[in-house]
Amino acid sequence: MATADSMTLAAQLGQLLVQKKWTITTAESCTGGGIGYWLTAVPGSSAYVDRGFITYSNKAKQQLLAVRSATLLQFGAVSEETVREMAEGAAKAANANMAIAVSGIAGPDGGSVYKPVGTVCFGFYLNGNVASSHLVFAGDRQQVRQQAIDYALKQSIELLTALAN
Repeated sequence: MATADSMTLAAQLGQLLVQKKWTITTAESCTGGGIGYWLTAVPGSSAYVDRGFITYSNKAKQQLLAVRSATLLQFGAVSEETVREMAEGAAKAANANMAIAVSGIAGPDGGSVYKPVGTVCFGFYLNGNVASSHLVFAGDRQQVRQQAIDYALKQSIELLTALAN
């Protein structure tokens, strides 16, 4: 599972969070806690990480993150609309300044013509602002998950850096 990049990215994100005096939370589905793992692998991460959410099922997304059933019905769990609600719900539940939300189809099954295996949606909450994106990664289940983790960390760094400028 480990990549040197993940640790480096998590440390860079942690430095930015410390500088801003912000806290972060995660709302993870297909990454199963992988982002939270790397965030907390950094020494001193207790200064900016209080909790995270693994919300693999739709029920968990609704109960823990306040994702609306209408959103899940209309757009599905793997959608930018859902991860936006996941990110906002996680930030509110954790009283965090920042949240990263991820939902995707890591495979080997579960894909469709419209959402093939490797499709991952990302939501980012930054002190009241919500952004989202989606990508389709190539590779097996573990490769898709690792690419999603690294992308989420990289994108978080970019968003926080842009916010500071």
